[in-house]
Parts: sequence; structure tokens; C-alpha cells
Amino acid sequence: MNRLLRTAILGSLALSITACGGSKRPEADLAASKVTTIGVNSYLWRASLDTLSFMPLLQTDSNGGVIVTDWYVNPNTPTERMKVTVTVLDQDLRADALRVAALREVNRTGQWVAAPVQAATVQKLEDIILTRARDLRRAAIAN
Repeated sequence: MNRLLRTAILGSLALSITACGGSKRPEADLAASKVTTIGVNSYLWRASLDTLSFMPLLQTDSNGGVIVTDWYVNPNTPTERMKVTVTVLDQDLRADALRVAALREVNRTGQWVAAPVQAATVQKLEDIILTRARDLRRAAIAN
């Protein structure tokens, strides 16, 4: 009797394991995007690089989530230059997982002098990056 009970239990366990393996598991939520090869959210990282692609890059660290641009002079305003630092703070695609800082200098009689950056400039950059990251996520889900 003991042997029969043991065989029945093992048989039911084998069937339940087989049933689990045969069913399709729900796909992981791409919104969370626990990244695979970099230390931060891949959508925010790629969106940041895409957004800043017109500026020369000085440093990129995908594990730490830091992008630092070199000084960029807009051809339309040659007496002004900008430098941007983007930090991706988390592995999740969230607005608070992104920090943008900018420096601005103006050329006064041949000398670059620090000048204030409008808060709207930093906010606009953050919005552009977040929108691009959401677009990248939507495109990944659609595929």
C-alpha cells in the first residue's frame, strides 16, 4: 500500500510539472524593462543617446547610467554653448528615473563665461527623452 501511494504521488507530481512546462507563460512586462546587459533602463538609455546625438559625447557609462556631452555650439548662436549631463537612475521606465543637468556659457569678448540655464530647457530635454523612451517601448511591444 505504501508503494502504491508513493507511485500515485510521484505520478501526480510528474503530471503537474509536465502541465506547467507545456503551457505558455505570460510574457514579461516590457514597461518594467529589467535590463539585460546594461545597468539601467534600456529605453531611457537609448532615448537619451538618441536625443543627444547631435552633441559630441565626452563620456558614456551604461552601467552607471551617465552620459556627459562635450560643449556644443549651435551654429545659429555661435556666442553660446551648452554642455549636458543625463543620468538614468533606475532600471524601470519612470519619469523620476531620469535626471538632466545642463551648463551654459556665453562668449564675452573672447572669454567663455558661465550663464544661467533656463529651467524650461532642462525640463524640455527630460520630456523629449521620456517621450522617446515610451515610443521605443511601444515599438518593442508591437514586435
